[in-house]
Amino acid sequence: MKTIQKLFEHLNWANQSILEKFQNVEIGEQQLRLFTHILYSEQVWLTRLKGMDSSQMPIWSDDDITVCAKLIKQNEENFKTFLAEIAKTKTDLNNLITYTNSSGKEFMTSIRDILTHVALHGQYHRGQINSRLRVDGIDPVNTDYITFVR
Repeated sequence: MKTIQKLFEHLNWANQSILEKFQNVEIGEQQLRLFTHILYSEQVWLTRLKGMDSSQMPIWSDDDITVCAKLIKQNEENFKTFLAEIAKTKTDLNNLITYTNSSGKEFMTSIRDILTHVALHGQYHRGQINSRLRVDGIDPVNTDYITFVR
């Protein structure tokens, strides 16, 4: 559980690092769209972890940086609360969660795998964002885990 909590601390730090970069440079539409995707996906997965219906929630959006800042704060608070609760109750991370995706297909996935996916999913897309920043002549944001832990 400590490793997962640390991964979410990194996720929050990395999201905040991208946000700060976006607030200080002119970014393209693609970078912002990828960033909102990360943040909305975090909300979708948390909703699923709570056993609620996420099928009508947005995964892609054309929101602005102000919305991103709000989503980061909400997601950080909500995941901290969720992780604290499952640690407190000693919930088995191998418990399966049943959910329906936005296409209406039903899946069963362990809590552990969902949490790991959320942490890795954001890092994947932050890499895409950084590639697009570099193409636009903007220095990428170092969101490496090892940089975070130093």
